[in-house]
Amino acid sequence: MSYPSAPPVYDDRNPHYPPPHGGYSGGYPAGYPAGYPGAYPQPPPYSSGYPQPAPPMPTPPMNFGDNYGSSGIEGNEVFSSSDWDDKKVRHRFIRKVYSIISVQLLVTVGIIAVFTFVTPVNTFVKRNLAVYYASYAVFLVTYLVLVCCEGPRRRFPWNIILLSIFTLAMGFMTGTIASVYSTRAVFLAMLITAIVAIIVTIFCFQTKVDFTSCTGMFCALGIVVMVTGIITAIVLSFQYVYWLHMLYAAIGAIAFTLFLAYDTQLMLGNRKHTISPEEYVFGALKIYTDIMYIFTFLLQIIGSRD
Repeated sequence: MSYPSAPPVYDDRNPHYPPPHGGYSGGYPAGYPAGYPGAYPQPPPYSSGYPQPAPPMPTPPMNFGDNYGSSGIEGNEVFSSSDWDDKKVRHRFIRKVYSIISVQLLVTVGIIAVFTFVTPVNTFVKRNLAVYYASYAVFLVTYLVLVCCEGPRRRFPWNIILLSIFTLAMGFMTGTIASVYSTRAVFLAMLITAIVAIIVTIFCFQTKVDFTSCTGMFCALGIVVMVTGIITAIVLSFQYVYWLHMLYAAIGAIAFTLFLAYDTQLMLGNRKHTISPEEYVFGALKIYTDIMYIFTFLLQIIGSRD
């Protein structure tokens, strides 16, 4: 039985187009019901003017790797390629920040060692307090530029140059302070500072407590430290009060330990507030400053007992 392979030029399925008067020419093909008015004409074969349609090309399977796709499921966790890229960027950012901090701490420890063990340098620093005030001025200027000015902080190589000057100024200032104390006190303060920094860092990597959600509390804590420092400086300039000095040093050590936890979580991400991966200089600046302030406050507490 032969059926037509193409419909006629008219649309016999549309009731608005009835068949022409007299019916369709020709008979029906075998198998059509009786009473059908005509048979479909066979379409002509393809002429030279109409090329044969090409068969569809098979599409090979695409393999984009295990991490490709808008989303995927691993266990009960839904992740996407953008999330994976964000994690890789954040990990590179953390490695860069801690690499910079390591270099800063090595330079600072070297400066402190020179100011502590080299007798001519130690004697010169003790007799010339201008070294301390000059380093403090440079420290303050570079710190304000790096914190307040986003352009120099993000633009290479100015950010590295400013951070290097800041590190040297902080090292000279801390070395000047350390030269006043005994070698035992300096070593003990360094050891305790290293232990505190490591414990705080590990705690921030593991805990679910979000310190960045307590910004108001940390602002109030900073105000307390500043006011206590001003009062202590005024009182000690007239008369040395041991308990006030120790109270200020204890408050400062505790406060900057909490600041270290806050700044570390800002760098880690996945918290209420985070630092942009472009702010690696700012992240290193904050954590390095926290560690050095913890060291100076601990040195005041330990050194007072010698």
